[in-house]
Amino acid sequence: MFTSTGSRGLYKAPLCKGLLLVLNGLTVMLTLLPQYQHMFEYNLLAITQQNQLWRFLCGRIVCLDIKDSFCSSLLIYNFRIFERRLGTRRLASFLLGTWFLSALMDFLLVQGFQLLFDSEVEELPAGMLAPVFSLFVPFYTSIPRMPVTQILGQIYITNKSLVYIVGLQLLTSSPFMWLLALSGLISGALYRCNFLKMQKLVFVPLWISRLGRCTLEPIFSSTQPANETPLGMGATLDIQRQQRMDMLDQQLLLAQYNDARRNTRVQPQGGLLQWRRLFPSLRHRGQNRPAAQPQPQGQAHSSTSVAAVDNTPAAEDQVERLVEMGFSRTDALEALRASNNDINMATNFLLQH
Repeated sequence: MFTSTGSRGLYKAPLCKGLLLVLNGLTVMLTLLPQYQHMFEYNLLAITQQNQLWRFLCGRIVCLDIKDSFCSSLLIYNFRIFERRLGTRRLASFLLGTWFLSALMDFLLVQGFQLLFDSEVEELPAGMLAPVFSLFVPFYTSIPRMPVTQILGQIYITNKSLVYIVGLQLLTSSPFMWLLALSGLISGALYRCNFLKMQKLVFVPLWISRLGRCTLEPIFSSTQPANETPLGMGATLDIQRQQRMDMLDQQLLLAQYNDARRNTRVQPQGGLLQWRRLFPSLRHRGQNRPAAQPQPQGQAHSSTSVAAVDNTPAAEDQVERLVEMGFSRTDALEALRASNNDINMATNFLLQH
């Protein structure tokens, strides 16, 4: 029930593969060499009282607990979808920005906890846990849920359920893990909304990205999966894989469309469907994007690009064609708005209902 991300494995996700190999390798080494574990403890008292600021670096990289390392590895593996959609540099910039922000948030939250509850927090769980929790922000906002099955007729199991269960397991693995989780969620939300222009202040420079592409990517890149069942009519595996990912995106879009229409039937006073929540989950396809709309340079799903999509009026001739096919004008307008005036995709929406 992990979120479908196209190809299995870590193909086209060298950053996630590098994080999995390096971080887990260091965890295994420290498990075999316990005399060095004290150097990687996230000891807040040593930072504040003994000015050991280097612990902000060493204590927030390697997990000393095998359970934390395992759960965070599962989450990183699942969140590779963002590297495939946004690119390695953008994901690295997001992780770098949230890593710095969460370091500040850790200190502020601990100080607030000590003031409110008069209890001292000496040590937090070690590892790159807060940036992993920060990835739940784009996961919640940009990946639509698609029902998979139903339990007792009331509880829906979606394609995102297992990810949240793993996150809950990681959250309950330590008494103060909730501080890191809250720090990561706040940091992810602040960086995603570009608070104080953080995306322009903390990012991976282009020259470092090119250097990593030349030196590290050949080491951590994965070969193309050869045992995948070919779907579509693409002449090459890359084209077939892109067709598979487009088909998965269309399935997610249809699931969100069904859910929104059910909510509209139950609450008709809510007006039209909230397509603003729907569009950030899609990759911007060239055939669906207007020719005059520029490629966004900042974050992947900026508010300006969403507004440009939402304000695009439906062509009257396309509406008339759908009405002539027997669909109501309201449904035709909603389907065209959802598909960005793609007549073929709008027809697929309407035929599903």
